[in-house]
Amino acid sequence: MNTTHELSHEEIVRAKLEVLKREHRDLDEAIAALGATSMNSALTLQRLKKQKLALKDRIARLEDELTPDIIA
Repeated sequence: MNTTHELSHEEIVRAKLEVLKREHRDLDEAIAALGATSMNSALTLQRLKKQKLALKDRIARLEDELTPDIIA
């Protein structure tokens, strides 16, 4: 049996969403660890926080894509 299963748009978005959420958690942990060290670099910390915000925006866009528009 050689069947190919093509992913639906929703499945693709959900997979991307999981990856982005994992990256967001990893950045959160890295920021916490960097803040806990005595030799923290303000520039590195700022860059990680900026990356984290960008990921949060991408996550929000993907979640909006999965949520149907409801007209009240």
